[in-house]
Parts: sequence; C-alpha cells; structure tokens
Amino acid sequence: MLKDKRLRFIIGHYGSGKTEFSINYAIKLVKQDKKVAIADLDVVNLYFRSREKTDLLEKLGIKVIGSSIKGAAVDIPAISAEILAPMQDASYEAIIDVGGDPAGARTLGMYNKYFVQGEYDMFFVLNANRPETQTVEKSIEYLRKIEDTARAKVTGIVNNTHMLKSTTVEDVLKGQELAEKVSRKTNIPIKYISAIEKVAKELPKNLKGEIFPMTLYMREEWMV
Repeated sequence: MLKDKRLRFIIGHYGSGKTEFSINYAIKLVKQDKKVAIADLDVVNLYFRSREKTDLLEKLGIKVIGSSIKGAAVDIPAISAEILAPMQDASYEAIIDVGGDPAGARTLGMYNKYFVQGEYDMFFVLNANRPETQTVEKSIEYLRKIEDTARAKVTGIVNNTHMLKSTTVEDVLKGQELAEKVSRKTNIPIKYISAIEKVAKELPKNLKGEIFPMTLYMREEWMV
C-alpha cells in the first residue's frame, strides 16, 4: 500500500464494493500512522457512501470530505471545496471514492487539472458477480468508459468479487480468473485481491496481486 501513489482514485460499478474497499484502505493507512483523507465524490448514488461513516472515520483520525451541504436529512449533489485540500496538500495520503458508472466518474474529470498521469493511482474495482462486468469484453468496455469521463487512466485492478457476508473462496477465485484475463488484455496489473477476513486467510498465496483482508464497515450487523 505504501508503494501506491499519494492520490488514489477508486472507481467501479455500483455494487462492486468500491466504497467498502475505499474505507478499508483509508483505515489501513491511518493505522500505519499516515495523515489520511477520504473524499466522497459520489453525487449519483444515494446509498452506501463513504460519508455515511464520517463519525467512525473521524474518530480514527481520518479527514472525511463529502457534500458541501450539511444536514442528515438533506441529500443534494454538492461537493465541498475541501476536496482540493488532499489533492494539493502533499502531506495527505488521499483516497477519492468516485461515483459508480461513467456518469459518476464525470465528477472526477472536473478536477483533472489538479493531477497528472504518473502522480496518481486509479484502481478499477471489479466484481465478477455484477451483470455489467461478468465478461472480459464488458469489463474492459466499462473500464474504458470510466477512463474517458474521469479523464484519467486506470493503473490497477482490484478483484473484489463477493457475495457480501456469504462470500466464499470460490467466489474470489472466479473473480480472479476474470481479473487476470482483463489484465492481460489491457496490460493493467492486478493490484489487490480484496475479501472478507475469514476468506482472505484461505486464499492461495500465489495469486497475482496483494491479498487485501477487509472488514464490512458498510454492512450493519442486521444486514445480510
């Protein structure tokens, strides 16, 4: 993780698990005594966004940037100008949770002048169980569309194939097969293989990519 670029943009389809990955990533960084900020750029999807865990993240010392409109009962697609802080302040390790789909990624494109190729990582979170990313062709088409609207290039693939709390080793390996095929076609490396902790412990150690154990912070105890 420490070898990744300071700015990390996390993209993927709705339901891919990109927000869960983003939160876990931020928490792992702050546990390594890093100055961490997580920015929620999702102005499309109203549910399961990183800003919903502001209290938890701020208690851990993570700066959370979300809507410029404050209010628990208000949901307006407005992004705080604070987003520029981690982009311009090199003391921050920053995770930018980008809205799902090409439409959501367009928001990131607005800030293109604040980052250049080689100074960021953009991770494509791939879930082989999502209908729109179940094949190599669909996955690559989806990836390229997001790149076009985000005006940034994907630098790594994250295999995050899951079935929430019911995820098995077989689910992850199914996603790994797809991720490796996408990687070969695009010359984009597999950066991480993310899975809930009990599954991550059982994964083969020779897989391409770093095994990334996760806690389901976005799933409340009563959720399946």
